[in-house]
Amino acid sequence: MVTVTGEAKKSSLFMAVGPGYFSTMEIPIVMGRGIDQRDQPGTLSTAVVNEEFVRKILAGQNALGRHFSTTAINCGHCEIEIVGVVRNVLYGDITGKVEPTAYLPYAQSAKGPERIVYALRTAGDPANYVRTVREIVHQADARLPVTEVKSEVTAIDETIGQEITFARLCTAFAILALVIACVGLYGTMSYNVARRTSEIGIRVALGAPRGRVVWMVLREVFLLSAIGLGIGVPSAFAASRLVASFLYEMKPGDPAAMTAAVAILLCAAILAGYLPARNASRIDPMVALRQE
Repeated sequence: MVTVTGEAKKSSLFMAVGPGYFSTMEIPIVMGRGIDQRDQPGTLSTAVVNEEFVRKILAGQNALGRHFSTTAINCGHCEIEIVGVVRNVLYGDITGKVEPTAYLPYAQSAKGPERIVYALRTAGDPANYVRTVREIVHQADARLPVTEVKSEVTAIDETIGQEITFARLCTAFAILALVIACVGLYGTMSYNVARRTSEIGIRVALGAPRGRVVWMVLREVFLLSAIGLGIGVPSAFAASRLVASFLYEMKPGDPAAMTAAVAILLCAAILAGYLPARNASRIDPMVALRQE
């Protein structure tokens, strides 16, 4: 039998749950069974543990049928038998690490729970069922208040509220930076084409096709864009590691985000070169020559 004490007890999580908890929360059962109607007062104390509990407390050994005891719950030094193993799930801080977790039947608790949390899986908007749930609880016991009703999505958003705010702020600044970069590209290319208006007029007067004149400008745009992206993309990948600690379920240097940014900048560069070059190629050669 294993006794959960000391640092192991401090880092472990003990939860009292009812029948159907794992199916409702969609937590896969790896081995054995979940908490069910067999786990009643007067029967052998049972528990379902997660994979981290097996790895850290039981040293990776077969958990089914193993017994452990702990003073972290209201059962003294009762002997608890493990009847199932489930996948690891994060509780509280979902950006943190998975702790060894033991799920105990609340019906076997020596001291009744001070607060009960019900989890309800719905089809559609969960907010539509709040009134019905209140009525059912009121019919069961009018003294029981129903408080802190929230969806799982809302609970997650509250947990990572700072991360969401930071992400939105960074997104706003990123979009602003991208717009400034696009405007700067267009302004730079327009200025360069304007300086070459006379040259373009001479080329057109000598019989150069307007399409070739536009392509001449676009080649320079592609060259400058390739040089800029060759410097900017590796720098962006390197700089993205500085914000790795602020990211949740996303790796630094996300390929999709980088590809989207590169595509937008390329489109902006092409438009920045094409539009001024097309306008310059349509200028009358005599008008362009008089500007010299």
